[in-house]
Amino acid sequence: MNNNNPAPSPSNVGVGIKCARSNIFNVDGLPTQLQQQLNIDYASIRAKDVLVNPTEAQLQLLKRRLLDRIADSCGETIYEIGVGEDGSDSGLNAEQFEASMETLRQLSVAIDADMVKLRERPSEKGKIGQFLLRKHIDTTDFMEIRVAVVGNVDAGKSTLLGVLTHGELDNGRGHARQRLFRHKHEIESGRTSSVGNDILGFDGIGNVVNKPDHGHLDWVKICEKSAKVITFIDLAGHERYLKTTVFGMTGHAPDFGMLMIGANAGIIGMTKEHLGLALALAVPVFVVVTKIDMCPPNVLQDNMKLLFKMLKSQGCRKVPVVVRTQDDVVLSATNFVSERLCPIFQVSNVNGDNLELLKMFLNLLSTRMAGSENLPAEFQIDDVYSVPGVGTVVSGTCLQGTIKLNDVLMLGPNAVGSFVPITIKSIHRKRMNVERVRCGQTASFALKKIKRAYLRKGMVMVSPELKPQACWEFEGEILVLHHPTTISARYQAMVHCGSIRQTASIVHMSRECLRTGDKAHVKFRFIKQPEYIRAGQRLVFREGRTKAVGNILRPMPHAAASPYRPKPAKMQSRAHHNGSNSANNQQRHNGQGSSSAATAAAAGSKDPGEDSKQNGGDRREGSRRGGKRKRNNRPAINSSSSMAGAGASGAPVNGGSCSNPMEPASSEPKQQN
Repeated sequence: MNNNNPAPSPSNVGVGIKCARSNIFNVDGLPTQLQQQLNIDYASIRAKDVLVNPTEAQLQLLKRRLLDRIADSCGETIYEIGVGEDGSDSGLNAEQFEASMETLRQLSVAIDADMVKLRERPSEKGKIGQFLLRKHIDTTDFMEIRVAVVGNVDAGKSTLLGVLTHGELDNGRGHARQRLFRHKHEIESGRTSSVGNDILGFDGIGNVVNKPDHGHLDWVKICEKSAKVITFIDLAGHERYLKTTVFGMTGHAPDFGMLMIGANAGIIGMTKEHLGLALALAVPVFVVVTKIDMCPPNVLQDNMKLLFKMLKSQGCRKVPVVVRTQDDVVLSATNFVSERLCPIFQVSNVNGDNLELLKMFLNLLSTRMAGSENLPAEFQIDDVYSVPGVGTVVSGTCLQGTIKLNDVLMLGPNAVGSFVPITIKSIHRKRMNVERVRCGQTASFALKKIKRAYLRKGMVMVSPELKPQACWEFEGEILVLHHPTTISARYQAMVHCGSIRQTASIVHMSRECLRTGDKAHVKFRFIKQPEYIRAGQRLVFREGRTKAVGNILRPMPHAAASPYRPKPAKMQSRAHHNGSNSANNQQRHNGQGSSSAATAAAAGSKDPGEDSKQNGGDRREGSRRGGKRKRNNRPAINSSSSMAGAGASGAPVNGGSCSNPMEPASSEPKQQN
């Protein structure tokens, strides 16, 4: 890519890629990187009792340190009282603990943040407490966490989301899930077939703000009252909708995955498939076991043993933790981003068991988004709409930079790989009108002067500074998870990369053939049209039961367009042999094709219109007899014009039959009799 920006590193290649948290986040106008350049010395505030009676200089350092940690965690942080960073024993007595709490409360007011006590526990020399600090933000802005809900069919995914978002328990017969379905056949069958989106809002102190109005949720009111919004991406569990589920996991860029397992059914069907997909895309997963109210205890115990065995296996290597108390929730949430811990919740949607623990855990989740507001804007499109009265609307995720109203971005690539300038007419986030979108947030844009037919899923809108280029070919490193036989060159399969979903062919491999478990460097080529891709993006390579995962190493924007276009080549060959398209169209209009034109030219004197009449007469004659048409080799007596045509050409026309097609065939039925 020919631009002046440095090559993207794995830490800023976009949302959904395995990376650490963002190190750049503007909270008070000063990016974290600039603060780190100041080389601030925090040695004087590393003791465990620094909050008991701090000096003015220590207060300023503590304030700066809190802002730093909030910026690193994108708007919130969990602060621990009674634990020092100087290696001393942890714990404070009761007086010191109260004084430290009061100092932390004053600091939270100074930095305009809410403080919530999460837990308090005894230690070696006193007490230790953990507190959540969440910064106040504008009503039109909020933190967003995307959670992909996966699991086998009938595991209770849509039912759990209906209970969480609407605040009403299920009746055990599918009442809660009816509000989430988008199509009539989903309501009739009770199975999700499309990618659904539902939100759960939390205020500054962690209370749920979802209040249904006559059974419906007003997303605008929820977002205005929320400091953090959890977006649930409800995916399909049935095997026939696997393509939709893979697109939801790659195109919607989830921060976390929620794997649903029915307590009575256990690990069946697509459960392992969805877990493997989340692991391949480096998405941290937590497990929710539903229907514990209707499951016998011995069946639940056996299924939990199988679940522990699967999570500890060589393919997963997770540390399963069953969450039963609020202390377990705080411990799991603070260590969850390490991607090794796997919390397990056992809930019931009918009697509400452990649902409050699950809500608390969702409130404490911190975003994993990467990127920076200072980089040029980049937005990936995962859906396209045509709204009456508004025009063309696209939705997707902002991977980096900031997009504002009336910004001019480059939209593409189209079928030939080019980009066109486009103007942003309006911006909506969760149905709320906003003025800008930051990196890691999802939004919908209304575009000016563009038709719906021009757009497709997989396109991007990028800043002109990036000078985007589409790629026909790219190099990647893939790991084959499963394949029945061997993979060799010219093998074709579906490639999922972000919101891109297109068939690609293998041009070259570093090995002669690939089998299950093999890893290789592979050069791919898109079949249909070029795409905009970047180094470091994750890809999923699948075809039937074949599955492979990997990373993009190097896009190749200068590769030539695909020469394999069978239909245009066929049309060009036909035009080359039979003349121009206009001549062919004129011949078809006269009732003959290219071969009939060549025959008429060889005959030299036969009228094309008369030949068409003859052919039409034979068809009518055969259909009138109602059976197989007989050849009549005896020439008719009164067909002078046909005889003249045959005499001029020197051969009988229509296989020796020179009868007049316009004359009623009165003699032939007599021959049949």
